[in-house]
Amino acid sequence: MKFSENWLRSWVNPKLTSEELGHLLTMAGLEVEERAAVAPAFNNVVVAQVLSVEKHPDADRLNVCQVNVGEEAPLTIVCGAANVAVGLKVPCARIGAVLPGDFKIKQAKVRGIPSFGMLCSAVELGLATESDGLWVLPSDAHVGQLMREYLDLDDQLFTLKLTPNRSDCSGMKGIAREVAALTGSELSPVAIVAQSVALSDQLVVTVEDKTSCPLYCGRLVKGVNAAAVTPVWMQRRLERSGLRCINAVVDITNYVMMELGQPMHAFDAATLSGGITVRRAGKDEALTLLNDQAVVLDENVLVIADDARVLALAGIMGGAGSGVETSTQDVFLEAAFFHPDAIAGRARRFGLATDSSFRFERGIDFSATREALERATQLQLEICGGSIAEITEVRGELPARAAIVLRTSRVARVLGISFECSQIAQLLTRLQFEFVMSGDSFSVTPPSFRFDLSIESDLIEEVARLYGYDAIPALAPHAALTMLPDSELQRPLSRIQQVLVARDYQEIVSYAFVDAQTESELCGNDHPVALKNPIASNMSVMRSSLIGGLVGVLRFNLNRRQSRVRLFEVGACFAKSDGQYVQTQRLSGIAYGACLPEQWGSATKAVDFYDVKADIEALFAPLTLRFAAAMHPALHPGRSAQIFAGENLVGWLGELHPKWQRDMTQAAVWFEVELQALMQSRVPRMSEISKFLPVRRDLAVLVDESVSAQTLTDAMLAAKADYVQEVVLFDVYRGPGVETGKKSLAFRVSLQDTQKTLTDAEIEPGMGLLVEALNKLGAQLRM
Repeated sequence: MKFSENWLRSWVNPKLTSEELGHLLTMAGLEVEERAAVAPAFNNVVVAQVLSVEKHPDADRLNVCQVNVGEEAPLTIVCGAANVAVGLKVPCARIGAVLPGDFKIKQAKVRGIPSFGMLCSAVELGLATESDGLWVLPSDAHVGQLMREYLDLDDQLFTLKLTPNRSDCSGMKGIAREVAALTGSELSPVAIVAQSVALSDQLVVTVEDKTSCPLYCGRLVKGVNAAAVTPVWMQRRLERSGLRCINAVVDITNYVMMELGQPMHAFDAATLSGGITVRRAGKDEALTLLNDQAVVLDENVLVIADDARVLALAGIMGGAGSGVETSTQDVFLEAAFFHPDAIAGRARRFGLATDSSFRFERGIDFSATREALERATQLQLEICGGSIAEITEVRGELPARAAIVLRTSRVARVLGISFECSQIAQLLTRLQFEFVMSGDSFSVTPPSFRFDLSIESDLIEEVARLYGYDAIPALAPHAALTMLPDSELQRPLSRIQQVLVARDYQEIVSYAFVDAQTESELCGNDHPVALKNPIASNMSVMRSSLIGGLVGVLRFNLNRRQSRVRLFEVGACFAKSDGQYVQTQRLSGIAYGACLPEQWGSATKAVDFYDVKADIEALFAPLTLRFAAAMHPALHPGRSAQIFAGENLVGWLGELHPKWQRDMTQAAVWFEVELQALMQSRVPRMSEISKFLPVRRDLAVLVDESVSAQTLTDAMLAAKADYVQEVVLFDVYRGPGVETGKKSLAFRVSLQDTQKTLTDAEIEPGMGLLVEALNKLGAQLRM
């Protein structure tokens, strides 16, 4: 947002220098990105009129001119400009003037004739980069007036870097309102007077999508002179705001936009067919814009149309076929409020960035839309003439402005300083906020020009801005030192990470966004949480597992000839259950290559399922885990298992499926566990250590291949035989002596008592219970 300081001071004129004003705006959250002078420094240059022109007697390209500079006698000036002529009004640098570049004007003789000054071009004054000769000024320029005064060159240009939440300051009215609130200065807005209606004609306006366009105002103006000259003061303000002048009608709509922050558009009424309709575009409808760009539209684009065609992209840019030209006689002025959601992103889709879309996609003041149309009408009649009809207005449901409760106690807590209720009331009044005070709290209704205010913290920020961040004392924090609870039932994440690092794993961090196809194939998740606005096509959904990032980083390392890779990641996973989004924290790891780093003391062995199983058991120690064979979309059938802690499923373990290992020379082993289960711990319980030797008994049984060793182990432990301390599988045999479809499993049973050495008579009942438990599962005792 670029604007002229002098224009701002016509609205509000605080007793601040330009530098102080810039600092004030920046500290209030309206960052002044740049502050520059309108023109470079020069002095003693006045408006002059050429009285006579005679050829120089000794130079063919020079002229001797008599010039009126507002003094009693004209000055003789030798000039070489080709366009010098009698009656022209041009800038004249008098003797003693200093022009840009420290060029000083002195009395001189040019080919023998004295010259008492210099007639100037715009380039010589630093106001243009090229010119064809002298700068010819308008005929109404006052001879003798200083050029800096005539052109209002003692002005500063401010460029604000507006944040998306401060769309209210995208017009001079909003900036002036802000400065008045910050300084307490008087605000002097322009007087907007409703003009007399002379026409009964009205265009029919239909709004099909009142959600996207809840307010549309239009007015017919007939008999305008679009070729009228835009006033110099308006041209100057537009140019200093970064806008070029086009014609009087368009300049007026641009001026109202810069003045009030309300974008407007003017249609040539003679080109319209029937009434105006605000609707969604039809599929593949085409439009040629004012910049001659042809665009193809879709149903997601809001347009302004007549009965025959599309006229404009709503809130973005008008079409070339209905634009106002200097020959236009009848004009239809449009001012509307388009919902930000209907405009946001549409201009960017067509490669456009317009002043209108900048404002509409951030939100404009819908209560000032009709006021802006009256202001444009007023300027149209003053500059272009014509007759006006009544305003046609179509209104839907405008955004509601819900009241916000502001507590004085909360203000003090957040800002660290106490405010009286009267102080806060005064600040809210300066901001033009409506409020009702009840006790030490305020019920504040945000105005229509402040879309960014919705919660109490927003109002506290407003209080801080007006009070002044510099005025808030920097107090040293003080707080009581208390011991924080440290539960023995919870392990810190850092300790878990240290266990994995000690076992040669390295931590990675990957994106939580993944490809939908990969999510389906790796995780079997056909309904992932989709992103509304993904940053890339291969990052369109949220991950439900960490496996995708780990496999990607593994491949990255393998492509760089890393033969041994062990990685882990801790991160969030996302799913949708019963219409609710669920987020869980998980720890996942992957191992590839040799089980141990290459060394002389041990043979090279590829990492396998059981190596990683040992890592997982070390993570959960001293908790005992159970592993049950199960199928997973990403894992090798028959080489994958679910991980249970007690009766709870806490994760997966297994080799990657062969289809995911096409570029790998050996199997990669992956695991993933719930972080919450991993962080849980048990309080150690003291028990007596036996001084007596343990007794070992071995049990070998024949069972069907379908019966797992874990099932047999669980059954024996559930039997609760006396003195049994441990049951461990130590041998699995298939081969001669064992029939097909069977396997031999051998278990080591350790028995021990803390009070005595066990005898056979004491051992046998317990062993009998174990054998009975095995028999119930179809196991046959081998002799």
